[in-house]
Amino acid sequence: MRHLSFFLAFLLLPAVASAMVDGAAVYAATCSACHGQGIAGAPKFSDAAAWKPRIAQGMETLVKHAQEGFQGKSGFMPAKGGNASLSNAEVAAAVKYMTEAAEK
Repeated sequence: MRHLSFFLAFLLLPAVASAMVDGAAVYAATCSACHGQGIAGAPKFSDAAAWKPRIAQGMETLVKHAQEGFQGKSGFMPAKGGNASLSNAEVAAAVKYMTEAAEK
């Protein structure tokens, strides 16, 4: 039973860690360098018109592009915003934070 509990905790750890990540802090430390000013075609923070077609692609696609990098029609997104030390959970939290701001 102890092994089963450990195994289940191990499986749930990424979900718990993701929920604990502060997307605003990740944005401030990394993403704002481009998304704050619209550098390299990055949609500016809370610019609903710029974010709308991206949000329409779905969160899974946005997170994948942010994690792996993406060359789009209007700009370039470096993998993890150019900060290789970010975890996938941190990147996902930042994307969620930015998209939620654009949808307000």
